[in-house]
Amino acid sequence: MAVETVVPAANGNAAKVGPATLEKDYEKLRFIEEMTANADAVQEKVLAEILTRNAETEYLWRYGLGGATDRLTFKAKVPVVTYEDLQPEIQRIANGDRSAILSAHPISEFLTSSGTSAGERKLMPTIKEELDRRQLLYSLLMPVMNLYVPGLDKGKGLYFLFVKSETNTPGGLTARPVLTSYYKSEHFKSRPYDPYNVYTSPTAAILCADAFQSMYAQMLCGLLQRLDVLRVGAVFASGLLRAIRFLQLHWKELSQDIAAGTLTAKVTDPSIRSAVAELLKPDRELARLLAAECSEEEWAGIITRIWPNTKYLDVIVTGAMAQYIPTLEYYSGGLPMACTMYASSECYFGLNLNPMCEPSEVSYTIMPNMAYFEFLPHGGDGHHPGEGVDTAQLVDLADVEVGKEYELVITTYAGLNRYRVGDVLRVTGFHNAAPQFRFVRRKNVLLSIESDKTDEAELQKAVERASALLRPYNASVVEYTSHADTKAIPGHYVIYWELLAKDSSSSAAAAPALARDGVMERCCLAMEEALNSVYRQSRVADGSIGPLEIRVVRGGTFEELMDYAISRGASINQYKVPRCVNFPPILELLDSRVVSAHFSPALPKWIPYFPGRN
Repeated sequence: MAVETVVPAANGNAAKVGPATLEKDYEKLRFIEEMTANADAVQEKVLAEILTRNAETEYLWRYGLGGATDRLTFKAKVPVVTYEDLQPEIQRIANGDRSAILSAHPISEFLTSSGTSAGERKLMPTIKEELDRRQLLYSLLMPVMNLYVPGLDKGKGLYFLFVKSETNTPGGLTARPVLTSYYKSEHFKSRPYDPYNVYTSPTAAILCADAFQSMYAQMLCGLLQRLDVLRVGAVFASGLLRAIRFLQLHWKELSQDIAAGTLTAKVTDPSIRSAVAELLKPDRELARLLAAECSEEEWAGIITRIWPNTKYLDVIVTGAMAQYIPTLEYYSGGLPMACTMYASSECYFGLNLNPMCEPSEVSYTIMPNMAYFEFLPHGGDGHHPGEGVDTAQLVDLADVEVGKEYELVITTYAGLNRYRVGDVLRVTGFHNAAPQFRFVRRKNVLLSIESDKTDEAELQKAVERASALLRPYNASVVEYTSHADTKAIPGHYVIYWELLAKDSSSSAAAAPALARDGVMERCCLAMEEALNSVYRQSRVADGSIGPLEIRVVRGGTFEELMDYAISRGASINQYKVPRCVNFPPILELLDSRVVSAHFSPALPKWIPYFPGRN
């Protein structure tokens, strides 16, 4: 059945599209229209469902809800909370308490959030049916994309997808990232055939925990099916760039495998070898083409040179990932970048109804059936965790105002009640009665390369720990700032230090002894050891962050930085050194004053972490 469909784009202009060829596409699009047209009513129903099912939980009883399911009672009695507020309850669940603490339904596992608490991963409780809710949102993505890009059922997607390490809490529940949970679920492993969602990567390769074997097999299969590839993607922009870097490093070996029709002995996983064997046959012509393209020093447009039928990149390039846009444009020859959905460990939120828009214009439409959403107006420095919140300020989903910024507050089926996610969003418009939001930033995050999030307090602690190594040399850190350097892949943290030697006003005086004893390199490693577990996992297990670098700048550099800021209108009385810099002229100033650069000489210590056991 063919139906004519009109879906308004995010900019408010109705996008007339050709016939949706599949009835299920039509049903999914109609579902989006129904949900967004009745956003407030859906929200009211969602809250009533959550409060009804969780009425007997210890948490809701504590606040005297007494089985009430209406908004007014809920808002009057239930406080707005942060992760720290919920830690005692989460700790009990992690330790094995199976009573109805937060949720009436059994907690099936913990999803590890990349946000940090006391330097470690947060554990987000979830229930089995949340997989159905996440799967529902996934099922809406391609029907929307089909409105903008025709013929996606005629080829395949080359997606670089990976599982990450998981562990068990003392009480026996699995703790793992949300995408690892999804990829290992039957929803993903036993998904029905869908011509719009065929991947080049074998499921065995995606599920392999060895990062090298997984990437090698996914890249090889993508090359073997290169003419079938219509879209190339990864979850984050940084992940796709890691794949390109992998190709730069391993194209010779990949070419040899393709020419010979045999898989390298470095890939030992039997299920991967079996899956790849079904595709891999000697193909000298493809091997020659790969060698010709990859041996060139110029890698501009390499994605479309190797995968010539690619129509777009499917990657998240909002928030911290925006820093990778120029590099992706370089490697792809300017292909469109589609940011399709907005989600977190706590909850899946919504989707981009205009996925082919410019990255700077990406707005997500919150789907009101996913959870109950409230919004805390965000102004000035905003609110900070631990501060009191005037709950009367919170605004419902249907009542937000275009142009204003809010912090997202959620109530989920899994038992999070009025929980502050920490994301700051700006309202850009409405689709029917559902608001559309631009992701502005993650609150309080200074540095981010991939899934890591380092805030100012963590950075300060790391600098203090590392600078202790300078004391035997009568040296100290006068000032510092930082930058996430993503020019190379993987990206890495750069920390600018201005040093003071006790017996001299010049940082250069201490430099010879510090260099001779390798002190600065040890400072780099000490900083890494002090950073949170998400950062250290990215360094050790995932290889998605490179060694931390300290660049020592000459004395007086930070005074010059202040002079520059004042020349641009900053108040001399209110000026404070920025702890993270991204403005190119400031980076140029800092880099022009560097007297030495040092890298971490080893990997920091990392073991899978969860509360209750170190």
